[in-house]
This record gives sequence, structure tokens and C-alpha cells, in this order.
Amino acid sequence: METKQKSKTIVLIHGLWLSALSWEHWVERYRARGFNVIAKSWPGMERDVASLRTDHAAIDHLGVTEVVEHYESIVRGLPDKPILMGHSMGGVVVQILLDRGHGAAGVAIDPGPLKGVLSLPLSALRSALPALKNPANNHRSVMLTPEQFHYAFTNTLPVEDSARVYERYAVPGPGRVLFQAALANFNPNATTKVDFHNPDRAPLLLIAGGADHTAPPAVTRAESKLQGRSLALTAYREFPGRSHFTIGQPGWEEVADFALGWAENPVELHEQI
Repeated sequence: METKQKSKTIVLIHGLWLSALSWEHWVERYRARGFNVIAKSWPGMERDVASLRTDHAAIDHLGVTEVVEHYESIVRGLPDKPILMGHSMGGVVVQILLDRGHGAAGVAIDPGPLKGVLSLPLSALRSALPALKNPANNHRSVMLTPEQFHYAFTNTLPVEDSARVYERYAVPGPGRVLFQAALANFNPNATTKVDFHNPDRAPLLLIAGGADHTAPPAVTRAESKLQGRSLALTAYREFPGRSHFTIGQPGWEEVADFALGWAENPVELHEQI
């Protein structure tokens, strides 16, 4: 029997309030293992952090559809199906791309809510409040304050360490993305809708951080149960004590290695969900 060649390309998709720079350590680690790693920012965000903070007009009207189509174009241009990994709203994008038939395997890390997740913990609502509190933010970008970033992303880090993460990585986030996710269950054609019964999608791993305020384990478990309706392989793994910035906080290597190891050899995980 012919052995299927493993994918040697990884596409990394960042989330809201970050850019592709947030993957810098993962890019280096995976490239050192011989992988072709593609980590590109959302459309209109292909600039440095300082520039994005000064001028974010190019992303003020950015929504989920534009972000998905951006990465779909990248994936379609590759010779083989890549491993798809996404963080936060990037994890939502990964699941949409898998549903469309893209990817050899997908990993959604601390993913945002898909249409069908019916309840959000208070910590998730508090994390999204800086954007959702004003309807005008549906058409403009919002920058978190250092205090808001600490609560939403780096709550397990000392304030001083959180401030350094903020200065290096935090950028304005288009509020439209959050509004689309928050109102998805009231929209039959929501941009965050996927077919949970799709038997043909690639294997999917959902990773939760046990101390995540923005995408608490309850949200990731709910998505795992919904995705588990498919005959396709769905796996769930929770890393205790990790914040929403699990891709960069100390110990990120464990998450990165687990994600890649699973994506290369997808298996069912028997964790209590």
C-alpha cells in the first residue's frame, strides 16, 4: 500500500488584536524542523506594529469573510494541502477552511466561537466588551489598553511581563469581526457558520487554555462537541493554567510541539469534555 506523504507546509493564522508577528517563535521552531512555514497577517495588516497603531484605516471595515478569503487564496496557491493552525479568531478561520475542503489537518488554538456556540462565559464577554460596547465599532478598529490586554490575553503573567508582550504584539482589531461572531446565532447566513456534519473535512484538533479569559475552555469544549457530530476526526486537548496568549507565554514550546505532532499523525484523544 502506498504511504501518503506528510505535508511539509504549515500555514499559521493569527487572531484579533495581534498580527502574524505573534507566531514568530513558532515559525522559527517549525522551520528548524524543515517545514515551509507561511505566517501572513490579515489583509491590510502587512505592516509593523507601530505603523498599524498609527494608521489602521485599511482594516476598519475588515470582516470574517475578507479574512477567510485572504487565507483561502494563499492555500489555493500551494502545490499540496498544508497543515492549518489558527489562534483565537484564526482558529475560526481554520475551521471554515477545513469545512471548504482545504488543509491536510487543522489545529484551532483557543478558538473564537463559531455559529452554534450558544453561550459565552462572562470572562469572554468582558474580553470582547472594548469592541462590542459601542455599535460604531462595527465599522472601525479598536485598540485595547494595556490593562484590557492583560485581562484578555496575558492574565497569567505579571503586569510587567504583560506590558512587554503588549508593546511587541498588540495592534488594533477590526470590530466588525467581533460583531459578526457575537451575532452569528441570529443570522442564518452568518460568516462563522460551518457544516458540523461534514464527513469530508480534514482531521481537526481543538486546543484550550485552562486559564483563558477570552476563549475559555467551555467555548472550545462546545465547539469540539459540535464538530464531533461529523464522521471526520475531531480531537480536544486542554492545557491547564494557560492564558489566551498560550502561543507566546512561557511554555509555548509544549503547545507548539503537541500541535505539530498531532497534525502529522492525527489521533483521537480521550479527554473529558
